Amino acid sequence: MRGRELCRISHTLQHSSTKRHVVISSKASSSGLPKPRLDYRDITENVVFKSHNAFNRKASLPLGALQKISKLYEDQKTLSSTLNKRRHEQSQVGELIKKAAKTAQAKQAALQEAKALKAEISGLETTLAEVDTELFSLALAVPNDTHPDVPIGPESAAVTLSEHGPAPVPSSSSRDHVSIGRQLGLIDLESAATVTGSSWYYLLNEGALLELALTNYALSVAIRHGFTPVTTPDVVRSDIAYRCGFQPRDPTSDTPVSQMYHVSNSLSSSGDGTGTHVHPELVLAGTAEIPLAGMFADKIFLPQELPKKVVGLGRAFRAEAGASGTDTRGLYRVHQFTKLELFVVSMESQSEAMMEELRRLQTEIFEGLGLSFRVLDMPTEELGASAYRKYDIEAWMPGRGGWGEISSTSNCTDYQARRLHIRYKAGITDGNTPPSKAATCFAHTLNGTAAAIPRLIVALLENGARFDGAGAVVGIDLPKVLKPFWVGGDTEIIQWV
Repeated sequence: MRGRELCRISHTLQHSSTKRHVVISSKASSSGLPKPRLDYRDITENVVFKSHNAFNRKASLPLGALQKISKLYEDQKTLSSTLNKRRHEQSQVGELIKKAAKTAQAKQAALQEAKALKAEISGLETTLAEVDTELFSLALAVPNDTHPDVPIGPESAAVTLSEHGPAPVPSSSSRDHVSIGRQLGLIDLESAATVTGSSWYYLLNEGALLELALTNYALSVAIRHGFTPVTTPDVVRSDIAYRCGFQPRDPTSDTPVSQMYHVSNSLSSSGDGTGTHVHPELVLAGTAEIPLAGMFADKIFLPQELPKKVVGLGRAFRAEAGASGTDTRGLYRVHQFTKLELFVVSMESQSEAMMEELRRLQTEIFEGLGLSFRVLDMPTEELGASAYRKYDIEAWMPGRGGWGEISSTSNCTDYQARRLHIRYKAGITDGNTPPSKAATCFAHTLNGTAAAIPRLIVALLENGARFDGAGAVVGIDLPKVLKPFWVGGDTEIIQWV
């Protein structure tokens, strides 16, 4: 690929868009993980399908991005092949120079060829690096594929898969969880606003005990189903968050809007007298899914070790809680909350069955709480970048006058695993193939909410409030499944039902 073809690729790169939709470097990352292993061939062989899929999911991709990826992938292969040939020729010229050492004219000709090859190889390497960078950047923004049964469209196109629990309690403003919580001394929003700001809260008295009971109840159900308990770090490297499919910063905003809380970078002494260094960018985790996924990064499992099932307890931090157009009243949408997260690493053949297992586990938790709830198959525009399929669970909240999301479950297939290098050895179940000879495949990952505590408290307060004859709140009826996890003893406010 001398001359014209190399110039064509270089010209294309110089005039391509400089806008970047991702921040994961194609080189070394702050987490120390190798760069994501994206399937360029799959994208190239399915450009039409991938384009329709991105459109249905309202993915933020530049116009013609999939076609550009296909072209860049072909350029990458051509450049790599040509570069390898030139390097081979360069090694042969080196031998030719040695043989022509006694003939000045032949030696001069060999040296001139070597110089030309060196210049061409340098140009090829530069062009290939530019192609690699742009190809990686574009491909990284391509969303996961979508399960064929997922409804197409916005949130309103969601399909109800099942309904559970008693008939919904009639809507009533008297059942608003904020007024109930204030009257019973369970929540304090005003002090939190003074200390931190809006959309922060204190839980008091039975409200604090309710958080502990809900957490341990849901944890006990998960453990009974074979999930290993984990307490997670709430601070993660931003690189890990990106690899999980989260955007710590909003790439579509013209201003530096942050979707996560960022820990300020700081300089510290290296300790070896060489000066200072900057710490990698850290963020507060929006969900324990992120540190749980990171826990399995760059690991290879044997088939008999999968599925790996863990349940992680952490604090979730959401910088966008007070975003415009959202319901920010009380505990429903807050900046920080306790969340119990289910996470699974499985083989490809196991992931759809594991998603149904997560759904059954969540159903058991919420049925035990006596809630009226429904399970929804979420449509394409609600899947985000990583989910192949997503179920949401909504509970009836009569004080809010509608259904409110309390949980979700996602099958991310190999989207996160390719970025985090979570793999397994395939084809050794017969016991005859040694692991060293077995193919290495990317695992599938799944996640689901076992308990988002504030949302559950909203549902329990609004459905379980007790009133006297004058309509004043006098207490809360709580499900008896929580009583074994109640550490505060008997109280006049609480009745177990």
